Amino acid sequence: MKIIKVVIARSKDFFGAHSENVRGINGGGETIKEVKESILECIEIIKTFDEKNIPAALKGEYEIEWKLDVGSFLTYYKGIFSQTGIARLTGINEKQLNHYASGLKKPRPAQARRIEAALHQLGSELLALKL
Repeated sequence: MKIIKVVIARSKDFFGAHSENVRGINGGGETIKEVKESILECIEIIKTFDEKNIPAALKGEYEIEWKLDVGSFLTYYKGIFSQTGIARLTGINEKQLNHYASGLKKPRPAQARRIEAALHQLGSELLALKL
């Protein structure tokens, strides 16, 4: 199955997205939900093109891999994850996380990987949980 990698990033008052590996797939919106819908609409439009103009990745089965920048993640999930909770999970100072969430600072790649690893660990723990 082909993977379409879509990066979602936040600007001051808007979210934008583009595919890293398939040309022509772009979207935007005021929320991440709107961005995802915009990307899906873009893909559907591209699939109506002449066969020779449809990217190979969109022919047959494919999966979309959504990638958020740290600021977008922190903004999108702020109602679910508090900065305090993420600070506990990652060991990253809460004030620093607030800078990332506000867009005041961008995390170094190592910090972004640290946040991602902590979230994946939490996800694994939650998947293994039975209630």
